[in-house]
Amino acid sequence: MEFTIQDIKDQTMAVMDELFLNCDDGHYKLNRGDILVIGCSTSRVMGFHMGSHSTEDVAKAIMETVLPYVKERRLYLACQCCEHLNRALVVERECMERYDFTQVSVIPALHAGGAWSVQAMGEFTDPVVVEDICARARAGIDIGGVFIGMHMRHVCVPIHNENNHIGCAYIGMARSRPKLIGGERAQYK
Repeated sequence: MEFTIQDIKDQTMAVMDELFLNCDDGHYKLNRGDILVIGCSTSRVMGFHMGSHSTEDVAKAIMETVLPYVKERRLYLACQCCEHLNRALVVERECMERYDFTQVSVIPALHAGGAWSVQAMGEFTDPVVVEDICARARAGIDIGGVFIGMHMRHVCVPIHNENNHIGCAYIGMARSRPKLIGGERAQYK
């Protein structure tokens, strides 16, 4: 199955619309300064095995679609690198400083970090690579089974999304909510 760059953008837009529809209420509301983590295998988007066909054009199309959503809501985007960089993340320096994340010395490359992290390095205003984001993401999108769960804040709740593919890659989404504590006497909204 072949997909055009416009198909990729349209599918990404549908995923973003659905994510924010699910993250605009009550316990799940995303606020200014919250972190959205996205892991993306451009190889999987194009229908290949993960890590075998990193595609810069696909990463660019997805990034061009995602960034306006993130900027409009004044969120921080954390772009997960591939396993060759231990799933480190590219973030804006401002995000790193606000959350006191630990910067690492590496520059993502096409086959060590992946096209998605390379694109983030080129698109962000002041990009840095951090070791991890200490499970601080309030929402996340996993494009192609790259395992973003380690970056999600507790309690991580899956979004059962209708828009579940970008190209050939399966999309998993999640959001977080505050923990429910107490017992039978506890009150919840």
